[in-house]
Amino acid sequence: MSQSIQLSEINRSSEVTHSQSPMSNEVTLNHTHSLVDEMPEGGYGWVVVASCSVIMFFSVGGFYSWGVIQAQLAAESIAPNSTLAFIGSLGVSLIAFGAIFMGRLIRSIGARNAGFLSCLLMGGGQILSSASSKNVGGLFVTNGIIVGLGTSMSFMLCSTLPSQYFKQKRGLANGAVFSAAGIGGAILSVVQSALISRLGVAWTFRIIGAAIIALTFPACCFLKDRLRRSTATIEWSLFLDPRFVMLALGSAIGTFPLLVPPFFLPLYTNSLGLAASAGSILLAVFNVSSAIGRVSFGALCDICGPITSLSLALILSALSLLAIWPVSNSLAPLMVFAILNGFGNGGFFSTIPSVVAHMYGPIRVTTVFSMVLTGWAAGYLLGAPIAGWLLDAYGGSGGGIVAYRPAMYYAGSLSVGSTGFILGVRILTTKKNLFTFA
Repeated sequence: MSQSIQLSEINRSSEVTHSQSPMSNEVTLNHTHSLVDEMPEGGYGWVVVASCSVIMFFSVGGFYSWGVIQAQLAAESIAPNSTLAFIGSLGVSLIAFGAIFMGRLIRSIGARNAGFLSCLLMGGGQILSSASSKNVGGLFVTNGIIVGLGTSMSFMLCSTLPSQYFKQKRGLANGAVFSAAGIGGAILSVVQSALISRLGVAWTFRIIGAAIIALTFPACCFLKDRLRRSTATIEWSLFLDPRFVMLALGSAIGTFPLLVPPFFLPLYTNSLGLAASAGSILLAVFNVSSAIGRVSFGALCDICGPITSLSLALILSALSLLAIWPVSNSLAPLMVFAILNGFGNGGFFSTIPSVVAHMYGPIRVTTVFSMVLTGWAAGYLLGAPIAGWLLDAYGGSGGGIVAYRPAMYYAGSLSVGSTGFILGVRILTTKKNLFTFA
């Protein structure tokens, strides 16, 4: 059976029902279900995973390394910390704001074309940012909007495409794709720090943009749909499903604290008087740990269930934000915090697509995931800026650990709230049987 069969063709053929018999429609429906049931669990699916990993290296890895750029722009007094954090948050928030539109666009033009378009926007936006390195308004447009649109499309594409090829190994496949984002954040943090110190911010933007285009375009050539189907952009009936509502609310709340550590760790190390390189090193450690967490929690999805794995990732994030970061006043405890929070942070991202596919199936995953993702808009857009406003209100970036604690407690408390909703999803799914795979 060819893996390249597209369900959109099936849908188009079903529209001409006046010329088809009921028996023909029944055969078509059975053929559709057989495609879903007979997952390859490997083969070309691993090629797709590798291609998506290259794209995620630059897309999600890029916004995880924004803290390095933000610290340098703050040092040059380009804008206040809250404004600079808002630029990074704007780009990330477009992942959520554009989720439903991007999901429909990907289904319309296909995975390969969507890959090329998203990578062109990311690379081109970075190159254009070089002309706006001294202009905050320009950075909002180039790095915030243009790069953000490319990131939104690539995130939707790479989060859902592997689910078309895997079922039993779905968690591992998604974990591998999302781990590339953590590795990308780690490497890009160090590379950008070195480039900035030698060439400045403008040339850093140009080099990163050129690298995105040169390295992701070959990967896009190998993207291939297996289960492509035109489904409803929004399934309104899901809002009557309490499991979906709790999943959407829990994950939306959980996005508020996600970007606080990577955006503010470099600033925090500067306020403690640590070496200038300490911030980029901690950010690299955070991202490496995030990569390991993505693979680990992704594999855990296949063992104890994706909802359970997501709950554990959120618990780890909450504990690190509330118990470790507020008392970290030297490099050693900060290193522990970066490892643990990065691990849980990565687990959040890699488990969500598996949770959606587990609850609603691989054919509906793009539609349902885009609806869940849309709810992340407020957290992506305001999560880090709120932390920046709290920081400015309690003494600014040079105020030491006391000035940062309100932002830390804000992030930690929201992680606790998110955990409660996801645990509620698990209880509704397992009917209170705590040991059931879910």
